[in-house]
Amino acid sequence: MTKGTSSFGKRHNKTHTLCRRCGRRSLHIQKHTCSSCGYPSAKTRKYNWSEKAKRRKTVGTGRTRYLKDVSRRFKNGFQTGVPKDSHAPF
Repeated sequence: MTKGTSSFGKRHNKTHTLCRRCGRRSLHIQKHTCSSCGYPSAKTRKYNWSEKAKRRKTVGTGRTRYLKDVSRRFKNGFQTGVPKDSHAPF
């Protein structure tokens, strides 16, 4: 039995498919677990032994739509409700 090139030709089944959370082809079909982000686990998969992978996925690598808003709200003390009317009668 050979263990080289001829063995690789028999591999034609897909073990992983697209993950709905991270979009990578890392979701194991039988285990139904993503090897990249850890879906369906609530917490995103990350390990300290891969510093470069953490850098790719961390906060600030995307648009940070929510976080851009937080600094402004922090400056104003996280005000809630309707703004006070400046033209109110006395």
